[in-house]
Amino acid sequence: MEDKYNVSSMGLTYDFIHNAAVANTDIKLSDNEDSQSNSNTEKSSIKAIIKHSGEITGYELSNGERITKERGVELAKDGAISGVSVSTSRKGEEYLRSLRDDDESNNLSALPVVEE
Repeated sequence: MEDKYNVSSMGLTYDFIHNAAVANTDIKLSDNEDSQSNSNTEKSSIKAIIKHSGEITGYELSNGERITKERGVELAKDGAISGVSVSTSRKGEEYLRSLRDDDESNNLSALPVVEE
């Protein structure tokens, strides 16, 4: 079960998404300036998953650019990739996950895989 909360205070917005099934809580912090600057730039989306020996090592973006998993997390935190959020695994590693929208066809797990 996923619970969503939105809290605004002093010009900052906190979005909390807690998924009890996997014991994750995603927190996104934004302010009005960030929201405006991100809306003025073209956001990329992830079009393919890059794997090496079965493990995700990167992503292919809608503009054709291939990035590492770590760079994907950085870009998602900056709001430059649409349709994903950053979560933290039980091991403490940050990773990308699809935003829940009840359309499984655009989930990361449904995207093409590029083996390297």
